[in-house]
Amino acid sequence: MQIPRRLLPPTHELHAFESAARTGSISNAARELSLTQSAVSRQIKTLEERLGLELFVREKQSIRLTLAGQSYARDIREALRRVSTASLNIRANPLGGTLNLGILPTFGTRWLADRLQRFVARYPGININFFTRSTPFDFNLDSIDAAIHFGKAEWPGATMSPLFGESVLPVGSPGLLARHEFREPQDIRKAPLLILLSRPDAWERWLEGQGTEPEGIHGMMFDLFEMLIRAARNGLGLALVPTFLIEEELAAGQLMPALPEAVLSKDRYYFTHPSERGSYAPLVAFRNWLLEEVEGE
Repeated sequence: MQIPRRLLPPTHELHAFESAARTGSISNAARELSLTQSAVSRQIKTLEERLGLELFVREKQSIRLTLAGQSYARDIREALRRVSTASLNIRANPLGGTLNLGILPTFGTRWLADRLQRFVARYPGININFFTRSTPFDFNLDSIDAAIHFGKAEWPGATMSPLFGESVLPVGSPGLLARHEFREPQDIRKAPLLILLSRPDAWERWLEGQGTEPEGIHGMMFDLFEMLIRAARNGLGLALVPTFLIEEELAAGQLMPALPEAVLSKDRYYFTHPSERGSYAPLVAFRNWLLEEVEGE
């Protein structure tokens, strides 16, 4: 469906509005845009007439956003950012082939990064931009084509390709394990516990899976696995970590299992993308390569 032109204001009007909304001043916007104050005011007034509503309340020498203006400013700022990102992408790769990928930080550094050279060697024309976050992305708000997700296969409007599960293991430094004796699951309470912010109930679920009372868990919290792993290495407490993320630490003896049995998590890692982007060539290439890597292991 063709979008009516009256709903697509000229970019210079949107820039003038966004700058004034962000800086809270017509004069500041004028300096930022290298325009006169009257030019900025005129562009904003034209935009308001085009929309049929006021975006600012004018009070003597100051302005403030109306409620409608606040909402419009957020949306326009994001729209301009998306246009800017698209322009940067096409300049970086004039032939197209850019994939904006959201990834989990520690998954990216400890699993994906070491394998990427094989993708680059196979698809040298595809440029990948990485965006990291430990919480789920929103395809309606974030300028990404796809994401690596950990959790359940529940993402409305998205296609999810399962990658692999994980086994979690309670681990600590050799010094910590020497100070405490861990024979039964409930013995983990003898030591300080390290907790990942995005998995706040991980220890409770682990204890329940071991048939042990899960209440009374508390400890130091971290928002990234990388920080949690380093804290465990430095003897700050026990960490419940996916084994594939700490293969090097386990092999080097920097981390040791407090109890020997790894427990399979109920959640999985997925490659996910908006269903309407399923035929985008760089996305298809990366997804197929990623599934090959997983199958090969």
